[in-house]
Amino acid sequence: MKIVGERLRTLRDGIKLSQTKLASIIGTTQACINRYETDVSSPPLTVLLWYADYFDVSLDYIFGRTDKPQGKLYEYKPKIAEDSEEMRRFIEMCFDPNSPMNERLKETLMKMLGEAKK
Repeated sequence: MKIVGERLRTLRDGIKLSQTKLASIIGTTQACINRYETDVSSPPLTVLLWYADYFDVSLDYIFGRTDKPQGKLYEYKPKIAEDSEEMRRFIEMCFDPNSPMNERLKETLMKMLGEAKK
C-alpha cells in the first residue's frame, strides 16, 4: 500500500531522522527502511506496531484510514481515580501558599476534579 510507505516516511521526516538512524533504532538496515517507504515491500506487523508506538500514532493513521494521528475511534478521556491523592498533592504544590487567591484556586480545582470523575 503506497499510503503506508508515505506515512512511514512522513513520520520519520517529521522528526528529522535519517533512514540509517531509524534502521539502527529498529534493528534493521537502511535499505529495508527505504523499501518500506517506497512501497517496494510491506513492513511486517511488528514493524508497523513499533512505528505506531515510537511515533505515538494509531495504525489507522499509518494505514491511511484517517488523517488524524490519534486514529478514527480514539477519544482521549483520562480517568481520574476517585479521591486521587496524587492529584491532590499536585494541586497543592502548584500554588504559592502566600497568595491570597491560593485557597480559592485550590477549591476550584478540587471541585473540577470532582466533576471530572462523573
